[in-house]
Amino acid sequence: MYQPNDFYTAQLKQFKSKVRQLKQQLVVLSLIRLVVFGLTAFGVYLAFHNWQLAFAIAVIGVAVFLFALSKYTDVKQQRNLNKALVEINKMELDIASGHFHHRPAGLEYQDPKHFYSLDIDLFGTGSFFQFVNRTNIKEGSETLAKALKANQIDNIALRQQAIKELASKPEWRQLYSATAALIEVEVSAKQIIHWLTHHRPFLPKTMRWLPVVFSGISVGLFVLFLFKVLDVSLLGYWLLLGLFITGGYVKKVNALSSNTDRASATFKQYAQLLQQIEEAPFVSALLLEKQDGIKGERQKASAIFKQFSRHLDALDNRNNLIGAIFGNGLFLTDVKNSYKIEQWIANHCKTVADWFDVVTFFDAYNSLGNYAFNHPEFVYPTLVDNPLCIKAEQLGHPLLDVNKRVDSDLHIDAEQFFIVTGANMAGKSTFLRTVSLHIVMANVGLPVCALKSEYSPIKLITSMRTSDSLTDDSSYFFSELTRLKFIVDAIKTEPYFIILDEILKGTNSTDKAIGSQKFVEKLVQSHATGIIATHDLSLTNIEANLKEVKNYFFDAQIKNDELYFDYKFKKGVCQNMNASFLLKKMEIV
Repeated sequence: MYQPNDFYTAQLKQFKSKVRQLKQQLVVLSLIRLVVFGLTAFGVYLAFHNWQLAFAIAVIGVAVFLFALSKYTDVKQQRNLNKALVEINKMELDIASGHFHHRPAGLEYQDPKHFYSLDIDLFGTGSFFQFVNRTNIKEGSETLAKALKANQIDNIALRQQAIKELASKPEWRQLYSATAALIEVEVSAKQIIHWLTHHRPFLPKTMRWLPVVFSGISVGLFVLFLFKVLDVSLLGYWLLLGLFITGGYVKKVNALSSNTDRASATFKQYAQLLQQIEEAPFVSALLLEKQDGIKGERQKASAIFKQFSRHLDALDNRNNLIGAIFGNGLFLTDVKNSYKIEQWIANHCKTVADWFDVVTFFDAYNSLGNYAFNHPEFVYPTLVDNPLCIKAEQLGHPLLDVNKRVDSDLHIDAEQFFIVTGANMAGKSTFLRTVSLHIVMANVGLPVCALKSEYSPIKLITSMRTSDSLTDDSSYFFSELTRLKFIVDAIKTEPYFIILDEILKGTNSTDKAIGSQKFVEKLVQSHATGIIATHDLSLTNIEANLKEVKNYFFDAQIKNDELYFDYKFKKGVCQNMNASFLLKKMEIV
């Protein structure tokens, strides 16, 4: 079995070396630019008496300088990409050592009314989302959160195949993530899509050919000027005519430019991400489906994005004063570039959203593939269609330290209900979250923390954390009843795996015992499947009357005047509680 940390250590060494090499290249290219600039200036000075020769030297010098600048820009981009790859591998090694609580916690995705997200630490500090999330795009983070909250049991096998394939391509995933990490988003993809779909063109169709004709005439006039056939004043009048034509659209071009300026970097980087998706040799059905969605019949999405990015960059050059005057006056560059942008928007605005979705899909699924790669010891549940619900060997919580984690076996059939008793801190709540995460991870298509798992897909619903609400003017007890009503209504329409932790805490012990018993009986009569954890031992009496109910417990023992837990899931009813012992031990009573 491969070791992920060995891979990350090797990658880190490789990319650090590459960064050093590229840094040296940047120094050399900077010196070349400086030398070219100096030689060009000196050459122009020496040939100043012969303006044709000085002009030729200046043109050649500028061309070489721009070539060196272009190479510098390319090398700088490569250095930045490799620096991002260095950071990715550093991050993976840090997270593997348990340092991940500083990462985005995803609290904005938490929903108290969701089926389970609040109860099982799906979001927040130390959460599963915080541990698994490797997204670099805001929309990718949203897509990942939606996948974890989807409660979807269809097409699990397709998702498993996609995650397995991405897990097997760590180099591709890292390159994709590093490229995405370089995106400096001034506006979100949603804002860009809104702008594209709501843009109203302002240039007439004549602008398709007018800049070309005007530019041709400008070149002809300039040639005639060089050969002293025409006076320079005529060229000046022609320049003013060009400025007059472009000046009529200056306000609308300015408005268009303000949008394109903010979107330019995004399209340039998204083009690279789309190209990486297009060129990847995928074989799993789900990934091929996403890949086919960006491969047009005539042109690939990446090529179309690159084309748009070039148009945006060309319009952005209007910010250069000299270029703006001579470019607009002689070549109508503003209207020419604006017309190309408007034509692109008219042709592709309806499909851009789909292409953005593909990019964010891979940004999200890379996190899932990365998680699977990082846990080669985990298993993909075998999907079954029979009365079995979950049969897992050595099931554990995926966020616990493997050296401290205590795993347990779980076998629960459909329409069975387990009552779990145990002392405080014996492991009941952790076990409930372990089972919950097994269901969520299995439904997403992830491997689960177990030696072996057979699983009949089922949706999850929980009631483990309830709070009162001053905003809604509701008491704790009413909030809990509302949650239980939500569960009862949900299971009327389709099967759910129900997980409950100490229900009806907001009332007295006698009322709680009677109410809990009636609620469990109601669930069993509704053919529900699930687990309830409780301190109330009287609830375990239901097993004698209902064959669907089974009792399990987590034990606590006092050895040598110390409390001992083995955290093992056992058949039967807990006989040892620890509240009185702890009160005395801590000298509270």
